[in-house]
Amino acid sequence: MPQLVTPTVSLHASWIESRDEWGHGVHQDGAGLRPGDEVDTPDGFAAWVQALRAAEATAPEGWVPCTFRWIVEGDRYLGAIALRHELNDFLLDAGGHIGYGVRPSERKRGLATWACAETLTVARERGMDRVLVTCDVDNPASARVIERNGGVLEDVRDTSIGRLRRYWITL
Repeated sequence: MPQLVTPTVSLHASWIESRDEWGHGVHQDGAGLRPGDEVDTPDGFAAWVQALRAAEATAPEGWVPCTFRWIVEGDRYLGAIALRHELNDFLLDAGGHIGYGVRPSERKRGLATWACAETLTVARERGMDRVLVTCDVDNPASARVIERNGGVLEDVRDTSIGRLRRYWITL
């Protein structure tokens, strides 16, 4: 049975296997991985995990506080989900409150739908009354995840990261 856990160094090997499935340098929604993050060595990975954990309270300039959770089953990393606590201009236009990604070999199991529902509970507990979730127009699987969690389509628009479907979920 999957769980959402706080990022941990104990999953380094499994996380690397997942990253290799995605491909080096490929963006993973919800993971919090930025260009320049060094994750291959134990020390680099530990520093990145610490930064993810710290983001819940404080964020680097230009970013917002964010709760990162990993989707795991036993000692296998399956994906990640992020809950951004507020929206800046970029997130309001394109990124939204919630981002998620499931490693390619674990897709089509309902993991993203489940993780999104769990994260909406966290959003409610934080006092949020609605959240914005976006997806690429070419990603019908992600649109289904959002719709299954109560997402109501606001619009489809061109943004700095491409053409997106924008949904609001009332909590």
